[in-house]
Amino acid sequence: MGGTSHDEAGLWVSLSLVPGLGGQGLCQLLAAFGSPEQVYSASRQRLRDIVPDAVASAIAAGPDLELQASASAWLQQVGNHLVTLADASYPQSLLDIPNPPPLLYAKGNPDLLNMPSIAVVGSRNASPQGEKNAEEFSAALSLHGLCIVSGMALGIDGAAHRGALQAGGRTIAVVGTGLDIVYPARHRALAHQIAEHGLIVSEFALGTPSRAQNFPRRNRIISGLSQGCLVIEANLQSGSLITARLAAEQGREVFAIPGSIHSPLAKGCHQLIKQGAKLVESMQDILDEMKIPLMPVPAVEVPVDEGAVSEQNPLIEALGYDPVSLDTLAARSGLTTERLSAMLLVLELEGKITSLPGGRFQRIA
Repeated sequence: MGGTSHDEAGLWVSLSLVPGLGGQGLCQLLAAFGSPEQVYSASRQRLRDIVPDAVASAIAAGPDLELQASASAWLQQVGNHLVTLADASYPQSLLDIPNPPPLLYAKGNPDLLNMPSIAVVGSRNASPQGEKNAEEFSAALSLHGLCIVSGMALGIDGAAHRGALQAGGRTIAVVGTGLDIVYPARHRALAHQIAEHGLIVSEFALGTPSRAQNFPRRNRIISGLSQGCLVIEANLQSGSLITARLAAEQGREVFAIPGSIHSPLAKGCHQLIKQGAKLVESMQDILDEMKIPLMPVPAVEVPVDEGAVSEQNPLIEALGYDPVSLDTLAARSGLTTERLSAMLLVLELEGKITSLPGGRFQRIA
């Protein structure tokens, strides 16, 4: 549970929810006293030196036993964690941003918080091509060791999470509600997949419903956890532009995929590019900027004529020169169609193969 016991977690939760305190006030108290336990042991007079009188009085009254019991019960469920500023596992990347969240509710694998990561964000009302780009780039970047961070919203966010999961990669969803609420509701199945194979995190207390003002706040965590931010389709009012701005302010790399000059969904990306974001046409553009080596697609055992020698990727050899279906390629290589799909995405983004109508693929000579 990230190093925090259930009793300690209850004190963290209770203190974080003191009316009028807020994250900044909580951090000031922790800096002065060291831990929630010591804060609750402090006199009201000492507390008033740091926080307003009403807040000091609420703290001096003692921790909320009901909140403590609720937090403890939630933490006893498999996969649930509370990661606090006092934990060694608290992500260093968040410590480097202004106003880091004092605590994170987490469901899944909290080790992912310290993986090399990239945020993939964009419009909720994405085009089919935009969602396809999000899936393909996320899958390919996952295969190069990057954890995909997004907000589990409709459109680009959901496609980014799906792409990472389909490639067998890792993904983090940063949400704007309590972790006992799935929003949007139609992503319930996706949320279960992410919790099982990745991580869902929130700074908001259990029971916090969807509120418009919470989503810009969570965006600083999406960008803060990531070394870069890729925007795929965004109009000029898109919340993903907030994430991109925060990423730039936090010293992260910002990337944007251009589109048609006639498309409203391209205007946000074009604005970012004008402001200095790196224009992205291929995965290599991202890997070069983030200084991540291009890893070869894993080798595939393919029967070849005895004595034949080839420097080509074995999967390309398995393709041959004629269009081939995924099922045929699976039979030739012995790989599952899911694994093949992820590998083919990488080869397509590298410009080594092309996809054809009817679900067929062909190598590019």
